[in-house]
Amino acid sequence: MTMVKRRILPTRAFGGEPDVPDIPVLAEWVAQNRGKAGDLVSFQLDRALTLQRSCEITIPCIGGKFYKDRVMGCLTGIETTTVTGEIAVQTGTVRNDAQGIVQGKKNIWCALPAPHMLGITDSYYHDEDEWHDAIAGAYRTLMRSMRDGGIGGHVLICDAIDEVELSALSRQNVMFFAQNPDREGLAALMEYQRQVVVDRHHLATVFDLTGEYEINTLIILDPDTESIALALSEFDPDQLMAGGYSTGNSEGYWKNLVASAGYTI
Repeated sequence: MTMVKRRILPTRAFGGEPDVPDIPVLAEWVAQNRGKAGDLVSFQLDRALTLQRSCEITIPCIGGKFYKDRVMGCLTGIETTTVTGEIAVQTGTVRNDAQGIVQGKKNIWCALPAPHMLGITDSYYHDEDEWHDAIAGAYRTLMRSMRDGGIGGHVLICDAIDEVELSALSRQNVMFFAQNPDREGLAALMEYQRQVVVDRHHLATVFDLTGEYEINTLIILDPDTESIALALSEFDPDQLMAGGYSTGNSEGYWKNLVASAGYTI
């Protein structure tokens, strides 16, 4: 008689875009955190981590595109969205975010919009290489400060794959994440990082590219039974994870992600 075993892939969050909270919910959070510095972003970060940890996400990740305002608030030399002076960084706010959220917890990541997502235009450097060096340097400073505050690593969310950003910012503790990269974008990601995220509809493209690029970990975004089975035909189980990026503060989303990460052997 063949024994059927049920296993669950490790799960990894890539942040998300939270809803604006109801006033009573926010008021309750403020009351519970009386005496601590905080604002709406602080609430969103804390709420995201609470939901992910309650659903037992293996690698939680706070933040998302909404964290853009926090990043912009740390950068000097910018008027609205135009660079008008030397880029400099004030890291106090993001470091406080890290320290306030982590509080001794391990392996928590933070998602930031990648530099091109800020929508900044340069009217100061007038040299593309200098501008890219300046904004990449600012990001390295921001991320290092958050890691000093306890954050385990960073996800950089991108709408487009920018190889200049990949070259400047790819590290072991920095991961680029695009929800819908095309084949060219996936190839660029795989050139710079050994972990790749792909939705279940584009697994065949990844399989095709593995002849050219090495992958240590394949993360299936919002997997289902069929996509896990397909991935297992090409990868060992310990090379696979289930990934999620939420819209809204939905505990149900993270519960469903964990449930969808199960498979039988």
